[in-house]
Amino acid sequence: MFLSIQTGPRRENTRPGKFGWLLGLLAAISSPCFVASAQPTTPQQLVQQVIDNELVATQNDHSLWMYRDAYQSPNKNLVKLVVETSEGTISRTIQMDGHPPTQQQQQLDQSKMQSVVDDPAVRARQRKNSAHDDQQSVTLMKILPRAFLWTQTDESYGEITLHFQPNPTYQPPTYASRVFAAMAGQMVVDAKQKRLKVLSGKLIHPVEFGWGLFGKLEQGGTFHVVRSELAPGIWQITQTHVHIEGRALIFKSIGEQEDEVSSNYKPTPPSLTLEQAYQRLINGAIARDLGLNQEGVAQK
Repeated sequence: MFLSIQTGPRRENTRPGKFGWLLGLLAAISSPCFVASAQPTTPQQLVQQVIDNELVATQNDHSLWMYRDAYQSPNKNLVKLVVETSEGTISRTIQMDGHPPTQQQQQLDQSKMQSVVDDPAVRARQRKNSAHDDQQSVTLMKILPRAFLWTQTDESYGEITLHFQPNPTYQPPTYASRVFAAMAGQMVVDAKQKRLKVLSGKLIHPVEFGWGLFGKLEQGGTFHVVRSELAPGIWQITQTHVHIEGRALIFKSIGEQEDEVSSNYKPTPPSLTLEQAYQRLINGAIARDLGLNQEGVAQK
């Protein structure tokens, strides 16, 4: 992978193999604090204002959440309950391939959870990975206005829709930005808050690494990301759909078929410890807090 999904103090990567270099540009996941600036007069200025707002937001958001997370790829189909605490993030798998985990799978999952609670090194790795992801994500965020040519295509129902295509004068400095800059698509912006709501893209031509010797991404791959406002001014990625084919010798993985939907968000109580979150995940209290049964299905 090029980058991990998130930046900021929360949303540790609890799922397998996220194609995060695409999503790094969505790094800032909310805060009611925005950048004061003049009303944008061009599409590129609007994009710059949105990015400025997101970068400020990621520095100011300290909210913590619990939620249901459903992840699917060709090899995995998982539903987890995730709890973010000030000490770290912990998750419990409640479905595998559409069924409750077997006893053996539950024991393995519980062992992983216990390691987060008991082992400071595990939590240190969470923090280190998050900080590394933050830096790389911010880098991608900052190239967004320059890497593309932007045109506004619609404004209605409180949303502004922008189309983007590669800027032929932009010279991508990294492998991640090379792939990023080979896409075209659209961005949907909240017109009032100037926050990013939807980003969709498609590879409009193949991308080769080392003349194809080290890897190649096929033309036509797509991604679609949706963000939702969980509380006033607080935004979160709630849908991710990545369908890209290719091969690579210099990365762990490059071709991805992944779909992820998170839902049932509730604020984590500020006083909740990691040990308490673990116990509440095990005894089903978190599921009830989220309005779910033990299989992760909404209760009537």
